[in-house]
Amino acid sequence: MLHLKNQSDEKLYTLIQKRDIQATAEILNRHKNKLYTAIYILVKDRALSEDIFQETCIKIIQSIQDKKYEHHNKFMAWAVRIARNKSLDYLRSLKRNMKIVTIDGVDIFSILNIKENSIEDKMVQEQMENDLISLLNEIPDEQREVIVLRLFGNLSFKEIASLTQVSVNTALGRMRYAILNLRKRAVEKNILQ
Repeated sequence: MLHLKNQSDEKLYTLIQKRDIQATAEILNRHKNKLYTAIYILVKDRALSEDIFQETCIKIIQSIQDKKYEHHNKFMAWAVRIARNKSLDYLRSLKRNMKIVTIDGVDIFSILNIKENSIEDKMVQEQMENDLISLLNEIPDEQREVIVLRLFGNLSFKEIASLTQVSVNTALGRMRYAILNLRKRAVEKNILQ
C-alpha cells in the first residue's frame, strides 16, 4: 500500500473501478478528516456522524466503481455533497434538534494542521476547538451549513446555492451573516478582543 501513497487521486479512481481494496482504503484515508468533520458539524452527534460517514464512504466507493463519478479534481466537493445529503436524510428521519458537544479524545479539527509543541499549546488548541464548536452551535442552521459546505467542502457559492436550492446572493448573504454572527458571539464571550 506504500506505493499508493504517491499515486494521484485520478490513478486511485482507476484502481477503485477495478475493485482494488488498497486503493479504496487510500482514497478514504486521504479525505476522511475533512469529510468526517463536515458531517459532524452538520449533525452535531458523534455516533450519528460515524454512521453517516460509513454510509457516505460506501456510496462514494460504489459510485466510483460503477463509473458514476465524473467530477475529477472536485472530489471533496462531490464527497461533501453526498455527506450533506446523507446527513439531511438522517436529520429528517430523526426529527430532533441535536446539540454540538465537545468530543473527548477525538480531534475533529486536526485538518487545521496546528502544530502542538507543548502541553500548553495542546490546551490552547483544545480550548480554541471548544470555543469554535460552541460558537457554531449558536448560529442558525442555514448559516452553519454554508460555512461547512464552503470551508470543508470547498464548494463555490454557485454550487452551494444549487445544492441548498437558494440564490447565489442568498448563499453569500448567509455566509456573511454567519461570519458576523460568529465574530459578534466571539467578542461577547471574550474569545476575540
